[in-house]
Parts: sequence; structure tokens; C-alpha cells
Amino acid sequence: MLKLSYRYAIAAIIMAGALFLLSPTLMPEDVNLPGASRISLGLDLKGGVQLTLGVDTEKAVQSALVNSGQVLRQKAREAGITVLGPRQLPGGVEELIVARPNQLDAFLNLVKKDAPQVVPGTPRTGADGAVHLPYGFTPAFIKQTQDLAVDQVLRTISSRIDQFGVAEPDIRKQQGDRILIQLPGLTNVNRAVQLVEKSADLSFHLVRDDLAQGYLPPGVAFYPMIGKDGSETHAKLALDTAPLLSGKEVADARPGFDDKNHSMVSLSFTPRGASLFEMATGEHVGKRLAIVLDGTVHSAPVIQEKIAGGTASISGQFTPEEAQDLAISLRSGSLAAPVHVLEQRTVGPALGEASINSGLLAAFIGTLAVMIIMPLRYGWSGMLANGMLICTLSLLMGGMAALGATLTLPGIAGVVLTIGMAVDANVLIFERIREELALGLTPPRAIKAGFERANLSIVDSNLTTIIVAAILSFFPVCGARRLPQSASVGALSSHAGRCLPSGFAGLAFVRRRWGGRFSVVFAAGGGCVCLREGGRGRRRRLRRARQAQAG
Repeated sequence: MLKLSYRYAIAAIIMAGALFLLSPTLMPEDVNLPGASRISLGLDLKGGVQLTLGVDTEKAVQSALVNSGQVLRQKAREAGITVLGPRQLPGGVEELIVARPNQLDAFLNLVKKDAPQVVPGTPRTGADGAVHLPYGFTPAFIKQTQDLAVDQVLRTISSRIDQFGVAEPDIRKQQGDRILIQLPGLTNVNRAVQLVEKSADLSFHLVRDDLAQGYLPPGVAFYPMIGKDGSETHAKLALDTAPLLSGKEVADARPGFDDKNHSMVSLSFTPRGASLFEMATGEHVGKRLAIVLDGTVHSAPVIQEKIAGGTASISGQFTPEEAQDLAISLRSGSLAAPVHVLEQRTVGPALGEASINSGLLAAFIGTLAVMIIMPLRYGWSGMLANGMLICTLSLLMGGMAALGATLTLPGIAGVVLTIGMAVDANVLIFERIREELALGLTPPRAIKAGFERANLSIVDSNLTTIIVAAILSFFPVCGARRLPQSASVGALSSHAGRCLPSGFAGLAFVRRRWGGRFSVVFAAGGGCVCLREGGRGRRRRLRRARQAQAG
């Protein structure tokens, strides 16, 4: 008896834990319990923004071509080969220039050895006698570069949105170069678009005020400037194209306010970045240092002295929201390729509320129908099975809350599916017990045999559901991404709800006699089976047993 009480106590603790995890979801939103989280609602239930992004993978390939050309030029210089470029030709073709024609073969051997992904084109001799060599990538490397660009953009955008504070966003790669983003609860579409589209390519360049107007030597280019109102102006600054420091050396970025109460973004560099920034500012005291963001100069202050400490700031006509979004973008890093919005949709809260009401109504009708049919079919056994069904639903919702799951309309369908699975287990057990009683077994033996022989079918059913849910989670069907989640958790909850009494209490029989009658209570398997047998029922059972033996 002590052993049974101990196991029932464990079952009670598990149920209490499930109810505790579920309780924040049932409470008002302004009430928060420590150590517990709410079940988040998906876009179709809560409303929000859905964006379909296209990644410009051709830009990523072009950038990779430029980087490869720069690397090859550096390796050629180390090998004593004079190479200029890379230079972009019309049509997006990149070329390198071998200054001495007699060094062409040596350079081609260097390319074959150190850059097997580079495919040299047909060389041509220019008017100056130099050899112009166009180059590209192998098809396999182009495909690899495009895939890596999409994956990097996906990771960067996911990091930005996580810092943005959207609960349970859904960000996933679609076919080709497209990315689908669902932001439940977000209504500001423009801010969401600006956050995901911002390249956040930060760099620090030296301003070339020493150059005459209209003359730009190699390695210098004009960059547009941001005006006081935050818009791009016609004014341009001549900057060194080679940056003194890139945004890759930014360790942290925080929004703030300057001494004039204007919004700004404070930057903290990595140890390597801090050393480079200190050295660069020390070497160019008295010159202007331009802060370039996404190809536009935001500010160009004069370097008064060497700046130590590894900090800097970006000032401009930012709103507090823009400064916050810029800080998020800088912390997450720049995008490997530009993105553009192909499609945007807004789901209003009213539509989400209607979906919640429809889903809850369907779940309520299904649960009510099951809870009515079970007692009509199995009497008190059905009533007790309904009690275990409530326990199963509590375990399901508590498990979803513990996992931080998101509830959507397909998820509600998974909850309804769980109800059917839990009841199906009881039906299998009850019908099996009836078959064993018809064969002449005593009620205790019939109950034990019924549970043992039905258990394999129930485990197979739950295991099949979990396997299919796992497969669907890796290959999600459009519109039903959360169905595998709720279905798998539901299958586990159904099995746990069925096994709680049997696993912790074992076989418990309570017999009471009233005038030759007795009832048997068996606690196991998703419900408690109550069988009552009188004198005539016992004689009928014995007669059937003798007939079975005679047959």
C-alpha cells in the first residue's frame, strides 16, 4: 500500500507540474509567473506581418569574384608577377590585367594551383601591351556561393529579429533564393521591412581633402552624403576605397543620445578592431575620417587625437527607433547579399481572433462529443476515461508551454487529433477486456490480459504518429508547420496519460461485496475500468466458458 501511495504521489507531482506550466497561458497577459512561459500564438491566430524576401545571389557571386581577384593579385605580387585589378567590365564580367605578357603562363599556373574555383577566360592584348584576362567561377562554386549567401542572410535576419523582440517568429528558407518571414503580433510593416532589408555594411574611410576637384586617382571614389534631414544629398566626398576598419570588427552596438540629445549609435570594437582603430586615428591626426554605412557617408569628423579605448559613435538624424534598429543590424552583422521584399502581407488581430474562436469551438465540440459517447458506450468506465482525457490534454498543453511551442490553427487540429488518439487507446483496452471476459476469464485476469494485449497496438499507433510528425518537421507542408509539433507532443502526452496510473500504480484491484455482487476497479491505461458483475452475470460467464471448452 505504501508503494502504491508513493507512485500515486509521483503521478500527482507530474500533473501539478503540467498545470503550473499551463497556468501562465490561462492568466491575463499582465500576470507573469517566475519560471514559466506562455504558449505563443502563431500569425494566423495573433495577427502580424508576413514577408517574402528575395536574395540577390548574383551580387554575392560578384562580390566573391572581386575578393578572389584581390587575393590572386596579392599572391601574384608575392610571386613577382605584376597584376592589376580586378576591374569590372560591362555585363558584370571581372578581369585582371597582367602587365607583362611573358608572365601570363606563370600567372595561369598560379591560378590553377591556388584558386581551382576560378576559370580564366580568353586573354586579349590591350593597346598598352598588357594582357587583359577575364575570369569567372565554376558552376559548382557559383551554386555553392549562392547557397551560402542565402544561408548567411537567413542567419543574420534571424539574429536581427530575435533582438527585435518578436515572440516566436517563423523564418525559413523557401525554394531557390527566397526566404519567408512571419512576425506574429507585429503591426509596423515599414519598420520590419527596413530591419530586414538594411545591409548594415559599415566601414571607416579616410577623406581625401587633398585632391583637386575632378581628379580621382586609382583607389579613390566619390561617396554620397546624408543630409541633416536624414535623406541622401547631392553632396559627395572623395574617399579611399580601401577602408581603414570594417564593420566586422564591431563587437557591440547600442543606441543612445549625444550631448545635444540627438539619437546616436555607440560602437565597441573587438580587441583587434580597437588596436587598428587606435593606430589609424594616430596616423591621421588632423584629417577627416568618414563613417560609411551601406555606401553612404553619415558623418566625417576631424580626427583631433589618437582615439584609444576601442569605442566610436555614429551620429545623424536618427529617430530613437531607427537608432535601435541600426544597433541591432550592426550587432547581427552585414548581409552577405542584398535582399528585397517580393511580397508582404498583414494579418489583422480581428482575423486572428476569429480563427481562435473557430478553432476553440471545433476543439470543444470534438471533446464534448467524445466525452458524451464514452459514458454511453462504457458506463462508469467511460466517465473515468474522460477524466484521464482531461489529464492528457493538461499534459499536452503543459508540454507545449515547456517547449516554448507556438500554437496555430494546424496546431489546434493536432490537439483535436490527440483527443482522438487518447480515446482510441481506451476503446482498444475496453473492447479487449470484453473479449477476454467472453472467453471466460475472471475479471481481474481479463483486465490484466486486456491491457497487456492492447498495449502493443497502442504503442504502435503513438510511435507511428511521432515518426510521421518527425518527418513532417523536416519537410514541412505549407500552412501546417506547427501540426507535427502539436501532434508529436500530443502522442507523447496521450501515452503518458495512459501510463501514469499503470506505470506508477500498477495493478490495483478493490473488491467490495454487496449481497453476492462485487465490483472491480482497475486503475490503468488512460482510464479506470469499472466492471460490475452480479449472480446472473457470473452464471452467464461460466456457461459461456463451458460452451467454449466443449467447442
